[in-house]
Amino acid sequence: MAASAVVTNISVVTVFWGFVGIVCPYFVRRGPNRRVIQVMLMLTAASCWLFWLCTYVAQMNPLIGPKLKNRTLIWIAHKWGNVKK
Repeated sequence: MAASAVVTNISVVTVFWGFVGIVCPYFVRRGPNRRVIQVMLMLTAASCWLFWLCTYVAQMNPLIGPKLKNRTLIWIAHKWGNVKK
């Protein structure tokens, strides 16, 4: 994936959750639980954004890859030109 696509994806999701966490609390109606609802929106936005970011970054370089047989690995190395002569 190109670096510009990564920056675009992270920017779009950050703007969305930033809107939910920063702008939306200003539109909560007045009432006895206004502050609680505002804090709830901010914490929800921060938690969802952080969870999404961790998941997105973890998929960029996965720790566990596919389990391939040795014969398949040799064939892939041959096709990619990685065979030592």
